Amino acid sequence: MRITVLILGFLIGMADHLAAQNTESGTELPAASTFVKWLSWEEAMVQYDKKPKKLLISIYTRWCNWCKKMDNSTFEDPGIAGLINNQFYPVKLDAQSNQELIFKGKTYKNRNEGPNSYHDLAIELLHERRSFPTIVFLDEQLQHIQAIVGYKSADEFETIASYFGYNGYKKTPWSAYEKQFKSAFANEKH
Repeated sequence: MRITVLILGFLIGMADHLAAQNTESGTELPAASTFVKWLSWEEAMVQYDKKPKKLLISIYTRWCNWCKKMDNSTFEDPGIAGLINNQFYPVKLDAQSNQELIFKGKTYKNRNEGPNSYHDLAIELLHERRSFPTIVFLDEQLQHIQAIVGYKSADEFETIASYFGYNGYKKTPWSAYEKQFKSAFANEKH
């Protein structure tokens, strides 16, 4: 029993040590999570009002197979889930939702103008581009940073989410960041 407790204590200590280490890109290794803690739009706005933080908004439709694939692969990766949960308020937004949503004092809704009718907030965040899945990043002042269109694997998405989550976009061009990026999870993926 005592040996088990000692081994468990050692493993917990090593996990804490590894989580605190900086990677070569200067970012901390986020705590792994088994799932992304998706928030509703309203929950994210309440959390944001308490403590401003970047938002990661996954805009999808129910009929989008690539959206489902990204949900079931990329967002199921424990390292990606930890990165998202630590750096962002993650929100899932159905581009065809009928729910009224408030953003920056303005009410948005779906006008229901036919079978391919989209929610006004989704259209605004997508800058009129109707392509799914799209991940939209907003900064701590709720300003649009970037919209990333299409399915991304966990490896691709780690680079992208790190670039925006750890503010690489503020000081380094994407091409340079992408070339020098070292995965924080490289040893865990094999």
